[in-house]
Amino acid sequence: MPESFTAPQAPAAGSMMRKELHSQPDVWERAIAQAHAEDLLPAPGKRVAVIGCGTSWFMAQSYAAVREASGGGETDAFAASEAAAVSARGYDAVVAISRSGTTTEVLELLDLVGEAMPSTAVLADAGSPAAGLARGVVALPYADESSVVQTRFATSALAYLLTATGMDLGSAVEDARNVLAEPIPAELLGAEQFSFLGRGWTVGLAHEAALKMREAVQDWTESYPAMEYRHGPIAIAGPRRVTWMVGKEPRGLRADVVAAGAHYEHSLRHPLAELVRVHRTTLDRALARGLDPDHPRHLTRSVVLEG
Repeated sequence: MPESFTAPQAPAAGSMMRKELHSQPDVWERAIAQAHAEDLLPAPGKRVAVIGCGTSWFMAQSYAAVREASGGGETDAFAASEAAAVSARGYDAVVAISRSGTTTEVLELLDLVGEAMPSTAVLADAGSPAAGLARGVVALPYADESSVVQTRFATSALAYLLTATGMDLGSAVEDARNVLAEPIPAELLGAEQFSFLGRGWTVGLAHEAALKMREAVQDWTESYPAMEYRHGPIAIAGPRRVTWMVGKEPRGLRADVVAAGAHYEHSLRHPLAELVRVHRTTLDRALARGLDPDHPRHLTRSVVLEG
């Protein structure tokens, strides 16, 4: 009798994202330890441009805000596609963040600055083209991902960068573990619209939170600096809509959102752990809609442009 053959089953929708987002606390610990052991980033006092695309751009915003606020020196974040002026603005160094190391705009910027400006690439793939163009490489291969939708590489890269500024992320790791063990409230699973807000370095996290839900859930999401929210965007607040504050909340914001009839979400957790909670909410909402966040529509792991 011939042996029976069972075709391998395709991975369940969202299984890669689930595995990767749940691994974040452990992977952060590795990135934190690596940051303490290395000295690959521009020295304090240097004027630095930080670049990235999509999620990496938002991580660049958060790192730039912390580096400058902590006395590291003038630090500006740019979308790589809009960073042509970097080479003309007299920066001392460039830091490029890219999971794949193949994104066209990042490669073009690194090639543009060339030998004229020291560059460091923060990558999941140290053998990628970006590694060949940068003078230094922060390699985080253990943070790489199979899911198109980023979770752990972005947050692990940021954990490395924030640690290098002197920020202690011990509470972030512990808070993230707690977040991953908690259920997601029904108000978040059933909401029709989200506005994410941040202050200072958490503005970048708010932008990333909104992007994550747009990518994976095809949701209507917006993001703003928290103090700007009441200058117009609060007009969309209402029943079944969520205003989610990441980081320290401004005085009176909660009362204004509640008065508008929207659900207000905020916690005292570390903001990086709160982003993990957004990741969990995103995954659960995507699966409830029959979507696969591992393979979101119109998106690929890396944007490589022809010509």
